Amino acid sequence: MKKLNTPYNLLICQKSKIKDWEEHFKSYYDLEIIIFKNQPIESIPQNSVIIINYDLVWRRKQLQKLKDFTLILDESQYIKNETSNRAKFILSLNPANVILLSGTPTGGKYEELWSQLRLLGWNISKSSFYNHYTITEKIDVGGFKIPVVKGYKNVDRLKEKLKSHGAVFMKTEEVFDLPEQIETLVSVANTAEYKKFKKERVITIDSETLTGDTALTKLLYLRQLTSIYNSNKHQVLKDIFESSNDRFVIFYNFKREFEIIKNICFKIDRPISYINGDGTDLENYENKSNSITLVQYQSGASGVNLQKANRIIYFSLPLSSEFWMQSKKRIHRIGQNRTCFYYYLITENSIEEKILEVLKQRRDFTVELFEKVML
Repeated sequence: MKKLNTPYNLLICQKSKIKDWEEHFKSYYDLEIIIFKNQPIESIPQNSVIIINYDLVWRRKQLQKLKDFTLILDESQYIKNETSNRAKFILSLNPANVILLSGTPTGGKYEELWSQLRLLGWNISKSSFYNHYTITEKIDVGGFKIPVVKGYKNVDRLKEKLKSHGAVFMKTEEVFDLPEQIETLVSVANTAEYKKFKKERVITIDSETLTGDTALTKLLYLRQLTSIYNSNKHQVLKDIFESSNDRFVIFYNFKREFEIIKNICFKIDRPISYINGDGTDLENYENKSNSITLVQYQSGASGVNLQKANRIIYFSLPLSSEFWMQSKKRIHRIGQNRTCFYYYLITENSIEEKILEVLKQRRDFTVELFEKVML
């Protein structure tokens, strides 16, 4: 961005990433930061960065008036479906420069690059792209012949064309000397309900009353208010799933958390496996590279090999340090040859921050400890 030096910058990202990007620009750039809602374009000063999420951007037609700007797409695979409203709108913009950021720009499918390449300035038609670089086969669906991509051709030529338009794909290990395990803290916004319950020890949510009349029940409901009753965390989790087609393992505590995670997976059409008190089903984990495996700590934190995945998400934390340390080893074990990634979904200013701090000291978070730090 500093080298491109345009008067305006437009960054489009997931809703849950807006705060992270705002903090990034505050730390590294001397720019006016504008979280775009519905402001007149004429009121936006030069030397600014406009931040907006993918779900809102196509509803803000005034952004088409923006000139002389650098367009930045975080998780650019979000426009791979060129018929979606967001992709149509973004492709209608007229940026001076384009920066596409993605760890999985194609999800292993070159045909999903087409709309991103249009932004980079390669004005090849979709039919020409398919004819030159994909191998298709027509299959019968309800009496209609539908072309389906079965493979690719002229891949070296495609890579040269990509390079000439500024797109170079490299594996992580070719770019970074990464450690074996990488932990990422994903901040989640807290809720008014959590703060109210923490102060008053009682709250009613959707006709359900939570009463923390003892230290044990207060600890229980504070934990559940950071996960089961926190829609911000549900959105963040959905965003993470949609940002990658890799296998994920996700650890949770409560049955209602399982239902929430399962419903998110179904909404985005991701196959699931599970290990919990009701049983074990690892068929999709074994056979689907984009599967999500839901694991309850008590049932699967130890004694199971899940190294086909190299990414773990902690939807909620255990109170047992043994469960936590053992859970990390489900993917980080003999035979694993990829860097392992761990994502902690931590609600800000909540009990989760205290629990994680204690777990990292290899200690259990007990009720007695809770009474000391929270009561």
